[in-house]
Amino acid sequence: MSKAIQKAVFSIFILFSTLGKVGAQTKDTVQVQEAKQDSVVTVNAEASHFNYKRLIIPTALIGYGVASLSVRGIQQLNFSTRDEINEHQPDHIRLDNYTQFAPAALVYGLNAFGVKGKHNFRDRSIIYGASMLITSAITLPLKHIVKEERPDHSNNLSFPSGHTAIAFASAQFMFREYKDTSFLLGISGYSFAVFTGVYRMLNDKHWFGDVVAGAGFGILSTELSYWLYPKINHLLGGKNKNSATMVMPFYLNKAVGIGLVRNF
Repeated sequence: MSKAIQKAVFSIFILFSTLGKVGAQTKDTVQVQEAKQDSVVTVNAEASHFNYKRLIIPTALIGYGVASLSVRGIQQLNFSTRDEINEHQPDHIRLDNYTQFAPAALVYGLNAFGVKGKHNFRDRSIIYGASMLITSAITLPLKHIVKEERPDHSNNLSFPSGHTAIAFASAQFMFREYKDTSFLLGISGYSFAVFTGVYRMLNDKHWFGDVVAGAGFGILSTELSYWLYPKINHLLGGKNKNSATMVMPFYLNKAVGIGLVRNF
């Protein structure tokens, strides 16, 4: 791997180590006591206010990506990074099509093996599904608005990197679910996210600025989904306590969505 890519990967890890420290110091839940069938049930409810400190890193990443579209010095880094990649071009691999979802898959897998995260199956499915919808709602229109040409000249949908956005949205989801259980486990998802972003460049599909911006949009989408979760949960729950709702995110034919079944 070239020195430019190594520096880029190292910079991303430093940024997310900082994010972890900020997140670890912030309490995200409040305890609410409810009486139910003569017993007391402790419910973790997301705080209604949004923690603006969580916007610092995604805003910085998005800002860098936007600047890479027009600022000469930052554009030059895009070109020099690609030049170094071409000098040491490995065989193209398509693992980045799958690693973008790896952190989220780990969350469900770990829960299945008894390593409990912050939310149960239903609630984390709502959160992750909302994150995927927000990510798609941001990145897909931007690609058609910006119309930046890909490095391989295949089309004009380079900015921002959708694969990287989904990967970092998934990694942030894993971090939020497991940071209180195990900080090291929580941040492990970022390795898959960085891998995805690096290989989008190695496969000549994105510039460095596209990948950085995608990381920012992905993190932002997950943070918004956690903030919106209490409101979405209230809408799904309604006033009927006997109602049941099943929510499941899905990926089909390169389309991301969320399925919902409700029993009234």
